[in-house]
Amino acid sequence: MRIAIISDIHSNLEALEKALSIIAEKKIEEIVCLGDVVGYGANPNECLSLVRGITSHILLGNHDEAAVNLKNVEDFNPHAQLAAAWTNKTLTDENKKFIEALPYTLELSGLRFVHSSPFEPDAWHYIISPEDRSDNFSLFSEPICFFGHSHYPGVYGEKIEDQIVERGKKFLINVGSVGQPRDHDWRLSFGIFDTDAWTYENIRSEYDVKTASEKIRKAGLPRPLAERILIGR
Repeated sequence: MRIAIISDIHSNLEALEKALSIIAEKKIEEIVCLGDVVGYGANPNECLSLVRGITSHILLGNHDEAAVNLKNVEDFNPHAQLAAAWTNKTLTDENKKFIEALPYTLELSGLRFVHSSPFEPDAWHYIISPEDRSDNFSLFSEPICFFGHSHYPGVYGEKIEDQIVERGKKFLINVGSVGQPRDHDWRLSFGIFDTDAWTYENIRSEYDVKTASEKIRKAGLPRPLAERILIGR
């Protein structure tokens, strides 16, 4: 089975539509969304509608959580706080109820999926440094744990030299961000895992980023949010 793993869409409809078109072309059997469907961008309801229409495997992200409970924005920077407040006002009541019921983790086909980390998944820890990764390997029993949250794609084995997925070894895989990449590459990012061939592929693609950026401006959201997606930071 081929699984597409998408994460950190952040209300970027143009990026999501392009990602889903690629997924359709590749005839993917299953889709998992690691969360943060909303936040930052201008189309939260539209993005939720699309994701809900293509998969039942959707996790809760910290920006999803903040959008339905503004008490959870204490650790957000001022721009993220403003975006959360705007998203809270914009989301339909039905979408808010849907978000509130989302889980933190998922096990599917012998694989682990989380938004932030297998360690205290409801606390939104980041996995960035080698030390972060080392601390998390013992916290999941599956051979692979897929995650997002940092918006930096990467494949990490228990040994530093293991950067290509192999059977019999354990990996943490960050699929990157569909809607707001931060690795200085503005193109959308997501992953495809083949459970039969046991292979992983990171997909990068251009999309109509100018339209997505202009929508953020027109919505009255902080200008830096419109600017950052143009350069991937």
